[in-house]
Amino acid sequence: MSTFVYMVRHGDSPKDGNERTRGLSGKGYLDAQRVTELLKEEQIDAVVSSPYLRSILTVEKLAEHIGQEVLVIEDLKERKFTAEDNRIADKELLPLLVKSFADPHYFLDDGESNADCQRRAVTVLKELLEIYKGKRIVIGSHGAVMTLMIGYFDNQYDLTFLHSTSKPDIYKMEFHEQELVNVERLWSSGT
Repeated sequence: MSTFVYMVRHGDSPKDGNERTRGLSGKGYLDAQRVTELLKEEQIDAVVSSPYLRSILTVEKLAEHIGQEVLVIEDLKERKFTAEDNRIADKELLPLLVKSFADPHYFLDDGESNADCQRRAVTVLKELLEIYKGKRIVIGSHGAVMTLMIGYFDNQYDLTFLHSTSKPDIYKMEFHEQELVNVERLWSSGT
């Protein structure tokens, strides 16, 4: 019996603002509608999300479609890069990601390492695989934490993979018990 997890990276969001409360841009809202349309036929049983608003908004309409609310789980949040709650500029984030994927225990003061982020998020994912065994669940996520969760089960999902993803993006993961047996990208820019 397979369990399917649909990792949904959030849609486009404003470049400035608080990490928790940044919503979606106009394009992000349009893409969230496309995410819902794409996943409507997948017979989704549950929708969970990071607590960050942009992730919730990306999967919220899908949850409404199946007659549920989004289950928000704190430990699915994006990797905490610094003590600040504001977005890190790309010019600072890219070298940080390179160092972090080269050394999973690297972190900035008051931040979190890839290893710590992966540990907390994978713990949640494994619990969800037990709770929803044989079901189909959507996880509203972020680029780094999504990559770390998938990469835990298959190390080809690394920094190169992260750089290849889009906002939004959708990866359908098939599990037999706790073993990842297949990953399929469902999103494309022409979706």
